[in-house]
Amino acid sequence: MSDYADDLDAVIRLAHESHISTIITIGIDLQSSARAIELAQAHDRIYATVGIHPHEAKTATKETLDKLNVLAANPKVVGYGEIGLDYAKAYAPVDIQKTACRAQLQLAKALNLPVVIHDRDAHEDILTLLKEHAPFPAGGVMHCFSGDWQFAEEILKLGFYVSIPGIVTFKNATTLQQVARQVPLERLVIETDGPFLAPVPYRGKRNTPSLLLYTAEKIAELRDIPLTEVATATTVNAKNLFKLP
Repeated sequence: MSDYADDLDAVIRLAHESHISTIITIGIDLQSSARAIELAQAHDRIYATVGIHPHEAKTATKETLDKLNVLAANPKVVGYGEIGLDYAKAYAPVDIQKTACRAQLQLAKALNLPVVIHDRDAHEDILTLLKEHAPFPAGGVMHCFSGDWQFAEEILKLGFYVSIPGIVTFKNATTLQQVARQVPLERLVIETDGPFLAPVPYRGKRNTPSLLLYTAEKIAELRDIPLTEVATATTVNAKNLFKLP
C-alpha cells in the first residue's frame, strides 16, 4: 500500500531485525496481487497471496479471476485472499460481494490454496458461505478476527485458524481478548493488518511488521504463558497453514 511507498526497504529490514522471520503480503485486487508477487520474488523471506477483497467485488469478473488463476501458479504464492464479506463499509452491494466470494472460494479450492477470509459485520453470512463450500482441504484463516467465542468455535469446526490483530491490545477489546485466551494455541496465528490497527502503544499510527511483538506480548499476558510460547506456536501454525519452508 502507498503507506509504505517511501520507506518499504527500511520497514522490511526493521521487521527482520525485530525477529519477524517471514512476512506474507496480501493481495486485495488484481493489481495489488501482482505487486505482492513482485515483492515476494525480490525477498527470500516474503510470500504473497492473491485475491479480490469484498471492497473490490465488482472487479471479480471471469477475466480477472482467470488472471488471478495464472498468478497463483507462482511458487511464492502461498494463499488465496483476502476474500469475503464487508458489511461495515459496503463499498459493493451484498449480492455482488457474495457472488465474488463464492467464485473465489471455488477457485481457491481448485488451486489447493488456503483461504484468507475477510469478515466485517457479516459473521452469519460468511459462516453460511464457508459451510456451503466446506470442506477446505488446504485450510484457511479468519483474518483480523472480530467475532465472539461462539463464532470462533464455528470457525474452528471448519478446520480454520483464528488470526488475532493488534486490536487485542486495545483496552475496550474485551470480546477479542476472551477469544485470544480460549482459542487452542495450535489454531492461533497473529497478524498486523498493516498499515492499519497498530497495537498499543502505537494505536492510531502506521502499523508495521515489527510491531507484531506487542500483539504477541498481549496474548501471552492474557493466556498467562511465556512470550516465547506464543511466538513459537504462532510461527509453527503459520508455516503449517501456508506450507512455508
